Parts: sequence; C-alpha cells; structure tokens
Amino acid sequence: MSAWIRMIPLSEATGKLKEMYQRVTTPHGTVDNVMRAHSLRPHSMEGHLVLYKNVLHNPDNTLPFWFLEVVASYVSMTNRCDYSLTHHFTNARRLLNDKARSDAIWNALQQAQPEQVFSGKELELLRYARKLTAHVGDMVRADYEALRAAGANDGEILEVNQVCAYFNYSNRLLNGLGVTTEGDVIGYYKEADPA
Repeated sequence: MSAWIRMIPLSEATGKLKEMYQRVTTPHGTVDNVMRAHSLRPHSMEGHLVLYKNVLHNPDNTLPFWFLEVVASYVSMTNRCDYSLTHHFTNARRLLNDKARSDAIWNALQQAQPEQVFSGKELELLRYARKLTAHVGDMVRADYEALRAAGANDGEILEVNQVCAYFNYSNRLLNGLGVTTEGDVIGYYKEADPA
C-alpha cells in the first residue's frame, strides 16, 4: 500500500484529475505518490504543484539547486519524513555528482552537525532552516541578523524560508497520510552519465 488514504489510479482519472495528472508527470514519465495523494481533491494538487515548482525548480532562484535540495533534505530529516528525504537527498546527490561530498553532507546532517561540511552563509542558512522547522515559535530577529552577517541577502533568505515552509507542509501531507515511495521513481533529476 502506498498511502493510508485512497488514491485514484491514473487509469481511472477523468476531468480535472486527469488534467492534473498530466501536469504533474515527472521527467521520468510517472506521477509520484506525493501528488497522487491529492487525487480526491485535484484543486489542492494544483496548489501544491505551483508551490513546489516555484520553490525548488524556478530558474529565478539564485541559490544553487543542489543546496536547495540539501535544505529540503535537512528539513525532512528534522521532521522524520522518509518520503521527502529519499527523493530530495537523491536529487542533491545527483546535482552534486560527487559521492564523497554528498556522503559527507549526509553524515553531517544525520548528526545535526552541518558545520562539519558547511561554513559561512550556507551553514547559517541550514541552521536557520532547522530552527524554523523544529522551533518555529522561538524565531527572533537575531536569527535573521546572523544570516545577514554571514553574507546572505534577503532574496536568498526568502528562498530558504520558502523551501523550509514548503517541506514542512509537504512532510505533514506525506506523514499524515502514510504516503510511501512504493511505485515512485526516486528523484526528480536523472543520474549523471558516467564519465
């Protein structure tokens, strides 16, 4: 079973749901369970898609996509959302295309010690994402000021804020409905061609 909630199969989709399934088809030609979980309310799938695409895949973002995927992974680790973590750390690995570095990042994040592999702006952005996820009520202006002091501009802070906000939403969708990766093709990006 890929979710506790009923998910309408692609073969049974009609009308708005069929249209949405076509819109959320991955580059692999599949529809991931994270989107199929919305099948009983296609309008919520539409909102989810718009947010997801703009937060993680919009070319107007200035932080590297691999780093946004690392932020997504750290939020998902903090929330213990295996679904998002599986997909998005796979994305980070593929975008980095450096096994040693991605293994070091994985180990550091698993220990909640990003300072083992990150410094400066990236480290502060990861610390911000973790606090915003785990202790949202404790956020203070000093958290923002630490980001600015580390060299992050307001646009970059907003990008990480939105990745964090999106994954807190998505993690709760997935964990709250028991959605698994069963049947998914893992990761949005394809494997890099071996050199």
